[in-house]
Amino acid sequence: MLIQATPITAALAGAFSAIVWPMLGRWTDAPGASLSMELVMATLLVIAVPAHVLVVGLGYRHAPGAGPLDAALLKRVGAWLTAAAVTATLGSMLRAA
Repeated sequence: MLIQATPITAALAGAFSAIVWPMLGRWTDAPGASLSMELVMATLLVIAVPAHVLVVGLGYRHAPGAGPLDAALLKRVGAWLTAAAVTATLGSMLRAA
């Protein structure tokens, strides 16, 4: 299955990660809980898999003639990080209000 990664899908992945990741912080409230495996799995499911599928894309091939840096991939990574930062900032501002 080929998923075409675009800056919009990258931004959606960043926003999703920024919304869901803080919700997982409730796990750390349990006294004496060892959460290493749960944290690894949560990181994979909430950050790594959406980033790979929606930022890099399945079936990604480096564009021929793009040189050592793929500008389209860099734009998608920038959109992913920017959307995550904006979403996290807005979430913090809304919680503080």
